[in-house]
Amino acid sequence: MYFIQPTRDIPYLEQVLDTLPSVQMIHIDDISLYDPTIIAIADVQDYLTHQWNLPTIVLAFEDEGTALVQAWEQGALAGWLWSRLPENPPQALRKIDAQYKRNQDSRDLPSAAELQKKLLPNPIELCNYRVDTLFKPSAYLSGDWFDYWKISDKEIMFYLADVSGHGVTSSLLTSWMAAFHGRSKTPRELIKKLNGMLVQENIEKHITMISGILNIETHELRWSSAGHYPPAIIIEPNQAPKILNTSSFPLGLTEDLEVEEFECVLNKQARFIICSDGALEPYSGGLNEQFEQLVFHLQNQSFQAPDHVADDIAILSLCRTK
Repeated sequence: MYFIQPTRDIPYLEQVLDTLPSVQMIHIDDISLYDPTIIAIADVQDYLTHQWNLPTIVLAFEDEGTALVQAWEQGALAGWLWSRLPENPPQALRKIDAQYKRNQDSRDLPSAAELQKKLLPNPIELCNYRVDTLFKPSAYLSGDWFDYWKISDKEIMFYLADVSGHGVTSSLLTSWMAAFHGRSKTPRELIKKLNGMLVQENIEKHITMISGILNIETHELRWSSAGHYPPAIIIEPNQAPKILNTSSFPLGLTEDLEVEEFECVLNKQARFIICSDGALEPYSGGLNEQFEQLVFHLQNQSFQAPDHVADDIAILSLCRTK
């Protein structure tokens, strides 16, 4: 931490410095040369006069209560008295530093969320098909993710994944998947490779996902599921929805993950839809009742995500237009 040399006479200065042996003394004129993320300790009057951007703990005399208030309003992290420091100053500084870093992390979340959204796939032009998506994080960062990309002139590969839990770790895994997937050419290969890396790194998270390949010329769809719920759904005009139930384990639980691959053909106007479990949240009742309501609204194209959600929502739909 920095200690900014006071410009006025402070009778307690040497006594204070003796209790803070690890601080680096700097001069006010040199502040711009130092790291703006490191906490500084300074006299309250210097802080009010020069209004620098360093995160600062201010020191004041006992009769300078008004100056302390002004310093807090200006953004000071804490206010101490020159004549009466906390009982254990180094420990108090560590606590303030930890809280400051946590607050900085929180301030960075909106920017991190924007960066995460930029990793989402760009719209893609496909002959005879349209890709529809919905992405709604419950907080700044999401543990739900989808992606799609061309692997040839006539094939598109895709997946939708749901990382267990919330927060930064879950969202980092979505970014990891976005960077990793390009090495895989089949749904089974993608799932097996991701599972192997999760188990090897011993990350205490599991991931459910559905991955597939669509041939936009033959309309053949091959797909695999790794413990994902809700199951994939095929919706066609004037037909009952087809629920593509499977039985499998999520990624990250066992090295010996068995991955089945399924096949179907999409008819004209058919929609192949995969969702994260957050899509069930708008509906009441048990799991089966929620799923029935979700299917009803997807079939009628009336699904609406709430303004505020407790769980991330992601939906990916492949629609055959001709």
